[in-house]
Order: sequence, then structure tokens, then C-alpha cells
Amino acid sequence: MIKKNLKPIVLSGIVLLLPVLAGVILWKRLPAEIAVHFNSHGQADNWCSKPTAVFLLPLALAVMHFFCILMTALDPKNKNIEGKPFGIVLWICPLVSVLTSGVMYAYSLDMRFEIGTIFMLFFGLMFIAIGNYLPKCRQNYTLGIRLPWTLSDEYNWNATHRLAGKVWVAGGAAIILLSFTGAFWFFAAILAVMVIIPAVYSYAYYKKHKTS
Repeated sequence: MIKKNLKPIVLSGIVLLLPVLAGVILWKRLPAEIAVHFNSHGQADNWCSKPTAVFLLPLALAVMHFFCILMTALDPKNKNIEGKPFGIVLWICPLVSVLTSGVMYAYSLDMRFEIGTIFMLFFGLMFIAIGNYLPKCRQNYTLGIRLPWTLSDEYNWNATHRLAGKVWVAGGAAIILLSFTGAFWFFAAILAVMVIIPAVYSYAYYKKHKTS
């Protein structure tokens, strides 16, 4: 899998590390301490040194990125992750790297904006994209709703992922709408619903077809 997808893997790695280049270019303009975490009101509440923000954080994401790729390649059913589902693995970490570093650099340069809204829009769009791919995701051990009942029954897997796709698209849309209201605390509640509904449905499907 890695050899077959070498070009997109390299490209995603380059995009992931673009914040390092941006940080080097902006080095003299960036303060010695850079905000790396913000509260629900968009106010910085945690800082780290400039070298850590510019180099260590993107590199940590790079390690996570290539670990995810490796685990996907080692999946016994990795052929079922080819195409668009593998694209999710390739691009989540690079997009998170560019977004988080971009927000940190902008805030450090005194550019003020609704940070919570930006992140909720990002995650809302990401959940909609994942929701569109879930029904097309075939049985595997790396991506999707990986429960004992879905992994042991392909029919359960397919039915659960069809429902999960709809739930995740609806959840992503709800998060986008809420991002403009400032009700950021709803994010965790919506995410919980997006996880719980497919899991409960999968178990109910298992019980129904086990006893029938």
C-alpha cells in the first residue's frame, strides 16, 4: 500500500510540515512565547517557547501521521481502505497541522478573530466529509465503526456505516450552524451523539439477527 501511494504520502507529508517553513520565515516577527491553547472565549490560556511551537508541534503531528499510515498499511484488510477512505488517513493530520499553526502564528502577530468558530467550522466540514465516505468504507480493522459486532459480520458493518454516514453528516452540519452562535459547549454533546447512535444501532442489529 505504501509503495502504491508513495506520491500522495510524500505530498501530504510536505503539506504537514509547511508550518515549519512558515515559522522560519516569520521567525523574527514571532514572540518568544507562542499561544498554543485557547479557552472557549478564544483567549489564550497556555503558551510554549517559539522553537517548540514552530518545530516540535508539527513534528509530533508528523510522527502521528506516519504512524497512522503504517498501521493502515499493516491492516490485514488494507485493500478495503484503498481510494477515498485512505485519503482521509492521508489528509487529516496535514490539515490539522496547517490550521493549528496558522491560528497560532496569526494570534501571535496580533490578528484577532473568532478562534472557536474557525475550529468548529473545520471539524464540522471534516465530519461531513467523513460521513460521506463512511457508507463506502468496507470492512477493515483501522477505519470506521470498529466494534465486535461490525467486525464479525459484514452485513452489520454495512448497515451500521450507512446509518453512521447520515448521522455524521447531520452532526457536522449541526456543528457548522452552532459555530456562528458561540455555543461551543454543544460540540462535545454532538460528538457524543455521533458516536453513540451508530454503536447502539450496531449492537441492536447484532441482537436482532443473533436471535432470529
